[in-house]
Amino acid sequence: MNIERFKTLETPFYYYDKGVLNDTIAAIKSEMSKHDGYHLHYAIKANANIEVLKVIQQAGLGVDAVSGGEIKQALEAGFDAGKIVYAGVGKADWEINLGLNAGIFCFNVESLEELRIINELAAAKNKVARVCFRINPNVGAHTHANITTGLAENKFGIAMEDMELAIREAEELSNIEFLGLHFHIGSQILEMDDFAALADRINALQDRLESQGIKIRVINVGGGLGIAYDDPDGKPIPDFESYFDTYASNLKQRPGQEVHFELGRAVVGQMGSLITRVLYVKHAHIKQFAIVDAGMSDLIRPALYGAHHEIQNLTSEETREVYDVVGPICESSDVFGKDEKLNACHRGDLIAIRSAGAYGEIMACQYNCRRLPKAYMF
Repeated sequence: MNIERFKTLETPFYYYDKGVLNDTIAAIKSEMSKHDGYHLHYAIKANANIEVLKVIQQAGLGVDAVSGGEIKQALEAGFDAGKIVYAGVGKADWEINLGLNAGIFCFNVESLEELRIINELAAAKNKVARVCFRINPNVGAHTHANITTGLAENKFGIAMEDMELAIREAEELSNIEFLGLHFHIGSQILEMDDFAALADRINALQDRLESQGIKIRVINVGGGLGIAYDDPDGKPIPDFESYFDTYASNLKQRPGQEVHFELGRAVVGQMGSLITRVLYVKHAHIKQFAIVDAGMSDLIRPALYGAHHEIQNLTSEETREVYDVVGPICESSDVFGKDEKLNACHRGDLIAIRSAGAYGEIMACQYNCRRLPKAYMF
C-alpha cells in the first residue's frame, strides 16, 4: 500500500489495488482454461466502480447483472452485450426492454409470470429473448443466512417440481428461446462440498429432463466462492483451482454443453480496502475505542451481516493494544470490530479495513447525510 499517497487523500476512501485485481483475473483465466466450455460472467453487484469494470472488461470476461442500472453500467464500461446475463426476481418492464434492445446473452428467468412478460415485450419488438430458468435446487450452503439463496424457503428461482412445466411453456412461446438452467446457492462459500452437492443435484435434474427428451445447452452454476477475510495478505487470491476442479469432477457436463459461472466477491474482494482516519481514542472504564471517520454508511457488512474484516493501523509501529473500532454514525451497530489488536492508535492514524473490494463502495449510502466515499485505483 502507498501510505504516503494515502496521507494526501481525504478520508474515508476506498483503495483498489490494481495489481491484486490483475493477478486475480489471471488466476481465474488460467484455471478456467483447463476446462472446455467454461465461461465467466463477473457479478457486477459486488463492485460497479467504472475503473474496476474496465479492467475486468479488458480481460475478456462477461457480466452477471441483477438490474437495469447494472446493465447500463456494464455497457458504459465497454462490455459486450452478448456476454451479459440478467437475473433477478423483480425485473421491471423498462429493464427487460433494455436487455432486449441491447441484445444481452440471456435472461435468467425466475418465475412463469416473468417468462410471459418477457415473451410479450419481446413480441412487441419482434425479437426473440434467450432465457435460462433459475431453478431453486433446495441445496443449503455453509454461509450466513442472509446470503443463502438456494433453499426452498428463499424467494429466488423456480421450484424443481415446476421445472418441466416452465420449459414446456417456454418451448411454446414464439418469442422465447430456451437455453438452459441457472442456479445459485449463496455467497461467501468456502466448503467445496457445497458446490459438489449442487453439481450432484444438477446431474439428477439433467437426467430427469433427458429422459423426457429435453436437452440443455447451458448450465449456469452461479458463483458463491468466498475469500479469506481473516488473511488478506497471506491469501490474496481465492482457491479457484479447487473451485473449478470441483465442478469438473462432479458435474456431468454433456458434449458441447457450456458451463457458466457468476463470480463476484472472489474477483474483487481482496483488491479493496476502506481507508479511514482515527478521530479520537476514547479511554472508557472497561473499553478502549478507536473512533474513526468511516462509518457503517461507508461499509455496511459488519452491521448487516456481523461480518469481520481484518483491520490494520498503517501509520503506527507501537506495541499493540486492544480497541473497539467504531464509526461516527448515530447507531450502536456502527462498529467495524470489537477487541481488535492494533498498533497503538493516535488521532490522525490511518486505518485500513481490508478485503473491502466487494459489497463495500457499492452498498454505501448517505445515512446521517454523509457524503459517499470516493474510490481510487492504483
